[in-house]
Amino acid sequence: MKTTFIKRHCEGTRTCSGEPKQSRNSKEASAKAPSFVIPAQAGIYKLLKQKIPAFAGKTNLFGLESFAQPSKVNVWIASPGLLAGVAMTMISLSPAIAEEPPLPAGLMGVDPFAVSGSSEPALPAGLGGAEPSLPSGLEELSLEETDWAEDDTDLEESGLPFTGFVETRAGIRLPLNNRYEKRASIGELRMQLQAEKFWESISARMTADFVADPVADRWAIDLDSGDGFLDLREAFISWRATDFMDIKAGRQILTWGTGDLVFLNDLFPKDFDSFFIGRDEEYLKAPSDAIKTSFFSDIANLDVIYTPNFDADRFADGARISTYDPFSGGQTSRNNVMQTDSRSAWLSEDEWAARLYRNFGAYETALYGYDGYWKNPQGLDPANMRATFPRLSVYGASVRGPFYNGIGNVEVAYYDSRDDNAGTNPFIPNDQFRFLAGYEQEILPELTGGVQYNLERTLDYKALKSNAPPGSPVPDENRHLMTVRLTKLMMNQNLTLSLFNFWSPSDNDGYARPKLNYKLNDEWTFETGANVFYGKDRHTFFGQLEDNTNVYVSLRYSF
Repeated sequence: MKTTFIKRHCEGTRTCSGEPKQSRNSKEASAKAPSFVIPAQAGIYKLLKQKIPAFAGKTNLFGLESFAQPSKVNVWIASPGLLAGVAMTMISLSPAIAEEPPLPAGLMGVDPFAVSGSSEPALPAGLGGAEPSLPSGLEELSLEETDWAEDDTDLEESGLPFTGFVETRAGIRLPLNNRYEKRASIGELRMQLQAEKFWESISARMTADFVADPVADRWAIDLDSGDGFLDLREAFISWRATDFMDIKAGRQILTWGTGDLVFLNDLFPKDFDSFFIGRDEEYLKAPSDAIKTSFFSDIANLDVIYTPNFDADRFADGARISTYDPFSGGQTSRNNVMQTDSRSAWLSEDEWAARLYRNFGAYETALYGYDGYWKNPQGLDPANMRATFPRLSVYGASVRGPFYNGIGNVEVAYYDSRDDNAGTNPFIPNDQFRFLAGYEQEILPELTGGVQYNLERTLDYKALKSNAPPGSPVPDENRHLMTVRLTKLMMNQNLTLSLFNFWSPSDNDGYARPKLNYKLNDEWTFETGANVFYGKDRHTFFGQLEDNTNVYVSLRYSF
């Protein structure tokens, strides 16, 4: 018998999941349908749910639920014979549908967890049993025997036991007809070797420079001045004594403060000879023979440094850099080297330095203290024609952190010249107040700039001026110093162009340091630059160095 099927789709704006609207035609079609169709199909739906347990929880099965609910719009028109056939077929299949399908052959009646005798399923064939054996020749090796987990010295010793570099550097003074020094400012071959060793709570480091420089023509070793063919830069042992304390003892490079090449509370030795003749900037910091103890806590951290024997700056005395001669009013030179009354009494002429520091958010703050001597020979002994190192105490503070679009810093220090508290002795420096403010930021991509302002105010100035010998130069009450640094990176940061300039409007003098550094590859670096001094008067800080203007080149191989 031919079967006719009619289905009405959803109408209106809603989806089929909503209740569809019925048109007048739909209602008429429902009214014209034979009255026996809906009750018969609703009965089949109920019968299926009773006879086939798998269908007991189903809803709207094959659309038949629509017929169990006469209000639905779907209308089926079919012959009773076809419906009866479908019903009989489903009833006869109901036992098979209700049962689980049989397992594949070989798995029937087998408990998968009983095969392995444990609560886990058995591994596939070939993966059970013992671990696979190691390849031939590796059976006797183990982590315990090689001790890799505790000591990696063997790995470190697979290459060179040290790092370092070999460098040649040459420079010449301008103008060429210098009256006080050799025409060449530097002409050295330098090799630096550094070795480190680490244990559980102790480490050691040694850094030594071997130097050959016929310009200096000083071959005897002097570890204090750095003269000779050996300059011992570092030789210390560091010990992690407790969770809150570290101790570092020996020769070490020490520094703190916020200034860029301007030092207020950093009273550790500097090597101005190296700085002025064109050595790498790292050699501005001279080593100290000291014991540094660091304490750590959640409140603040504290560094205490004791130097048993006073470490002076490696200052310009005329041997390589000519300076103003306060005794003659002329210039020192390699033939007129300034004589000093050095401090060399161990334990009695010592130095103490301390720094208490902590962070407040993104801002680094610190308090400083120092007790020792002026690092340069600022005092004069006219009777013996010698320069001296008067006693000095310094108290200061600093803060550094984000400001505007860059990083700002402020630092202050009070210099207590303890051998002349009243300021009446013209041969000993007066007390001073020093102030420093700096700012740096990225101006353009890979172009950074920094500026600083430094004030040195001499206290008790009237007493100094009234007691100064007639005709002797008297410093200004306020010395102003401004600095500018520009750094440009190019060629994937392999080429660095930089300029640092000091300028004092009060002394009317200055010092410029242009430099080009090019990294050829990971090992080779080429550098060239200049030290340009200018000034109006010979007795001012930079004006006295005017005859030492020089240019230099260097080539370094690092390993």
